[in-house]
Amino acid sequence: MNIVPIIATPIQDMSRVQQADPNSDSKTSFRDIFDSAINNLNDNQLKVEDTVKNFLTGEIQDIHTVIVAMEEAKLSMQLAVEVRNKLVEAYQEISRMQI
Repeated sequence: MNIVPIIATPIQDMSRVQQADPNSDSKTSFRDIFDSAINNLNDNQLKVEDTVKNFLTGEIQDIHTVIVAMEEAKLSMQLAVEVRNKLVEAYQEISRMQI
């Protein structure tokens, strides 16, 4: 049984951005981080669709590979939903502030 590492998850991308040198000229905007996280989420969903299709056609014999891919996609989606919820809450809190 092979253990497949999880590559390019949004959390790993965020840690790489946080470790960047603050004095360097390369600046990463919030939009770039957000876009890469959404693209990673989409890639995870597409990967699961391909894995399930391959399992149903018999190209993949191991059900564990399918289950791991599905759980990874599920957790990525839950993370994205929770981040969205926190952003909406922050926006609502800011909009309630009196100037």
